[in-house]
Amino acid sequence: TLTASAGANGSITPGTVNVPAGSNQMFTMTPNSCYKVADVLVDGGSVGAVPSYTFTNVQADHTISVSFAPAGPDTIMATAGPGGSISPSGTVIVNCGQNQMFNISPSGGYAILNLLVDNLSVGAVPSYTFTNVQTNHTIHATFSDTAPPSCAVLSPNGGDSLQVSSSALLTWTASDNDTVSCVDLLL
Repeated sequence: TLTASAGANGSITPGTVNVPAGSNQMFTMTPNSCYKVADVLVDGGSVGAVPSYTFTNVQADHTISVSFAPAGPDTIMATAGPGGSISPSGTVIVNCGQNQMFNISPSGGYAILNLLVDNLSVGAVPSYTFTNVQTNHTIHATFSDTAPPSCAVLSPNGGDSLQVSSSALLTWTASDNDTVSCVDLLL
């Protein structure tokens, strides 16, 4: 007979079982939400905070018991690249099961380029909320420069024209249809 028991906030499967001599029997410890395995005792001795335990070549009666403890708190590492900020920032402590919202703010002349949550893009969003936090996470905001390009060119005269394209390319078309271009020096 293998006698199994679990403390509050979790379970052990299967429960107490009778097994033939020489057989193996595995037990699985399952904590409730926001709890973790604290310790597993086999015949009164600790085997640590293991998620499962297998009795091998059973030749006698045994006991197995599991206890559980609250999980967390968890951390969310919040960072932002140049050109803006994220709030709150740094290492944010969140209790298990709680929600945590972050606001992303570009500085003047910048726009939100992307938001990475656990290294996956969620787009150029101004805020993000982690719901029911039960593990550690990361969040990182990036920004793009929206300032007009700056190039060292002569000012157009007479029938010449000066144009700025969305690709940050400055083009000067002289009246004799020659074109002079330069790339944004700020990039």
